[in-house]
Amino acid sequence: MLRSDATFSAAEPMNGEGPAARSRDRSPPVSGGPAEREYRHRFTAMASPNEVVVAGVSAEVAAAACAAAEAEVRRIEHKYSRYRADSVISTINARAGRGGVAVDAETAQLLDFAAELHRQSDGLFDITSGCLRRAWDFKAGREPSPDTLAVVLARVGWHRVQWDGRAIALPHQGMEIDLGGIGKEYAADRAVATLQALGLRHGFVNLGGDLRVLGPRPDGMPWSFAVQHPRREREVCGRIALRTGALATSGDYERFFITPDGRRCCHILDPRTGQPVRHWQAVSVVAPLCIAAGALATMAMLIGAQAPRRLSTPGVGFLLVDAGGQVQTHDPDQLLHPSSSS
Repeated sequence: MLRSDATFSAAEPMNGEGPAARSRDRSPPVSGGPAEREYRHRFTAMASPNEVVVAGVSAEVAAAACAAAEAEVRRIEHKYSRYRADSVISTINARAGRGGVAVDAETAQLLDFAAELHRQSDGLFDITSGCLRRAWDFKAGREPSPDTLAVVLARVGWHRVQWDGRAIALPHQGMEIDLGGIGKEYAADRAVATLQALGLRHGFVNLGGDLRVLGPRPDGMPWSFAVQHPRREREVCGRIALRTGALATSGDYERFFITPDGRRCCHILDPRTGQPVRHWQAVSVVAPLCIAAGALATMAMLIGAQAPRRLSTPGVGFLLVDAGGQVQTHDPDQLLHPSSSS
């Protein structure tokens, strides 16, 4: 749920299958030379509306660079999407209960990172918990029975996974892994690395509201992003000005339903109980890398009230919206700027 005050890329809460986005240009026309211009490239991937913004180069250089950044995002989607039968993730999951799968260095780094997140979150960040979606029907708005949930929970747990740094095995049939909690954010980081390798220094990559900044505007000024309130459509709850680093948000608004007794059941599920989180409506995190910001945002949703204290580290700021809709910040480095209106 972010929008750039320069390019207005807004991912807004929807009662549907995923974050939806509106985009419109709020910038005044620019008539100066290449160093003054901003170029936008919009595309859809990873079930999200995405945008690459670059500045300070010619139109030809910008077009080629944006195409390369998009290609890198699509490469990662192809490699790690659980929706593709030929992806690394699908290959691993298809072998559940039947032996291990050797992985390449890139995949090994992601699995090592997931293992570390599992350790730091006391097991709450768990890439094996994706199979809980089989128990919850968010389209129909149905909660699982205790018996159904118990069957699925028996297949959840990174501690069950056999991982030696080179090969991974899911020992029980029906187990699976899902990099959905870090995959899009990793793609944003890789897209920026692609732009950097091509010599670009100004712009940002926004993948469905999770973004990584390449560098400041050509004049050295930061890019300004507004975080929309998860319940109040026309209200901005914070503005973040970034010259570098990343911003990611996790919340209870992407896939959810309301039970007859008024409880909100969202898609972020506690892997220990299989139940939806309820403490925060949304958490936005500023961090040096998008993969770190995204992981911390999800971990904060799962950890609840103690998240800001437990996850605080230099260079990281949290903007949180609690269950009552009140905005809080945990921002020792003064990275965030709360606001009550747009």
